[in-house]
Amino acid sequence: MNETRHRVLDALADGPVSGPTLADELDISRSAVWKHVEALRDEGFEVRSDDAGYVLDSVPEFGASAVEYGLDAPFSVEYHDSIPSTNARARDLAAEGASDVVVLADEQTGGRGRLDRDWHSPSGGVWLSVLFRPDVPMAHAPVFTLASAVAVTRAAREAGVEASIKWPNDVLVRRGEEERKLVGILTEMEGEADRVSWVVVGIGVNANVDPADLPDEANPTSLSAERGEPVDRRLFTQRLLEEFDSLRQDTEQVVEAWREYATTLGQQVRVETPGGPIEGEAVDIQFPGALVIETESGTEVVSAGDCEHLRPVTE
Repeated sequence: MNETRHRVLDALADGPVSGPTLADELDISRSAVWKHVEALRDEGFEVRSDDAGYVLDSVPEFGASAVEYGLDAPFSVEYHDSIPSTNARARDLAAEGASDVVVLADEQTGGRGRLDRDWHSPSGGVWLSVLFRPDVPMAHAPVFTLASAVAVTRAAREAGVEASIKWPNDVLVRRGEEERKLVGILTEMEGEADRVSWVVVGIGVNANVDPADLPDEANPTSLSAERGEPVDRRLFTQRLLEEFDSLRQDTEQVVEAWREYATTLGQQVRVETPGGPIEGEAVDIQFPGALVIETESGTEVVSAGDCEHLRPVTE
């Protein structure tokens, strides 16, 4: 949404306000005011016009302008009803020099997860990719993956779902011994050793989705299934982006925040790494995201791998 339309929308929210008053305040013509109001209506904003002027009655449920409206984070939003991959689109935008852009979709038709796995993304979810350009060396980039997991977990908890994190970035809901997957995160980046050029964090949230419509092997759940009612996707997306923005600006807080929501620490785990499986107790996490595991043969520090929580051994 362009800056003038943002200002028109803000004025309408404080309405009623007349067209001539808006034109004077924004230093645009009355015709331009009318065009901006009509554009907002086309985007799903309900703008009433009466003798007192224009009044904003309601905001659309989802979409670019809906998420940008009231968003307390410096992101512009590009919305798609359906797209093959928000990460692929964000990579294209990165090649064009863009930054601080969120590619958001109601549905993905070709989403991918970690290890190039399919990520099923039906209508009703929150499928987004955040493109930004942090001033950090490549070695520090994994901290943004942790930050995204923390941001989603906080947003889910605000929505009434007790989410937690399995290393490094699986956001889950635990039911006794069972873990159900709520969110998938995939981070991509480009740069040189001493400098990141860009980072794209792809976040797929099973929001208002029936878990029966998701692949069984992922043992999925959704926000709506856990809450017993749909979540407000607009507000959820805003809180996710606001939390992520706060964390990316102060990466020193990320590891401690991750520890707060992690279920991996203190667990017996098996991590599949390129060098083979490592099994033991997960005892800590180190910046920018490595897992510390106490094994029978000593301490291992694992930077990447597929982590499995093992059931406690009973004697």
